[in-house]
Amino acid sequence: MLDKIIVYSTAWCSDCKRVKKFLGERQIQYEEVDIDLTPEAVTIVKQLNHGMRSVPTIVFPGGSILVEPGAAQLAEKLGLPFGSN
Repeated sequence: MLDKIIVYSTAWCSDCKRVKKFLGERQIQYEEVDIDLTPEAVTIVKQLNHGMRSVPTIVFPGGSILVEPGAAQLAEKLGLPFGSN
């Protein structure tokens, strides 16, 4: 079972950069796996996404997954406030 967040990403992906910035600004620890540099990670991402090479793919402790989430969806998953109230 995972005990940390894993972000499967690429260096060129703007959505990946956005997700990593979101996590970093909130000081949320995660492990980044660049699928362009880690060939076996491509296989994992494709398995998780029904054959698609979609990034960012984020795997959470407990095994739940978000693929290409927006900031609101990511905040909700992490139990964080989002937006103006």
